[in-house]
Amino acid sequence: MTGFLRFVGILNAAVWLGGGIFFTVALAPAIFSKHMQEALNSEHYAYFSGKIAQVLIARYFHLQLICALVALIHFMAEWLYLGKTAQKLWLGLVIGLFSLGIIGGFWLQPRLKELHTIRYAVNTPRETREAANQSFRTLHGASQVINLLMLCGLGVYFWHLANPPDPTRLLSAATFRS
Repeated sequence: MTGFLRFVGILNAAVWLGGGIFFTVALAPAIFSKHMQEALNSEHYAYFSGKIAQVLIARYFHLQLICALVALIHFMAEWLYLGKTAQKLWLGLVIGLFSLGIIGGFWLQPRLKELHTIRYAVNTPRETREAANQSFRTLHGASQVINLLMLCGLGVYFWHLANPPDPTRLLSAATFRS
C-alpha cells in the first residue's frame, strides 16, 4: 500500500505541475500568437482569442482543483492507512494551492470574463469601456501572479514528494554497549 500511495501522490503532483507548465508556456502564448491571428483571420481577433482563452482557462482551473483535491485525499489516505500525520508545512502548501485555485477559478476568472465582454461590447460607453479595460489589465496581472505562485508552489510540492526524507533509524543506545 505504501508504494501505491507514493505512486499516486507523485503522479498527481506530476500531472498538476505538468498541466500548469504546459498551459503557461505553450497553450496560453499560442492563443495570442500570430498563427492564431492568421487562423482566425478576423478584425475581431482580440475578442475571439480572449473567448478561446476563457474556455481553456476554465478547463485549466478545473484541472487545478481536481489535482488539489486528489492531493488532499492523498494526505488523508496516508494518515488512515499508514498512520502518518501530514506535516503542517506540506499540508499548508496544498491547502494554499487549493485556495489559490478557488480564488482564480471562482472569483478572478468570472470577473475577467465579465470585463472582457464589457471591453468589446458595441453598445458600451467609452468611459465604461476604458474603466473595464483598466480593471481587466489589473486583474489579468493578478491572475498571472497567482499562476506564477502556483507553479512555484507546485514545483516545491513535487520535489518534496519525489525526494522523501530518509527514514529515521530506531536504534536503542543499548545496542552499542560492549
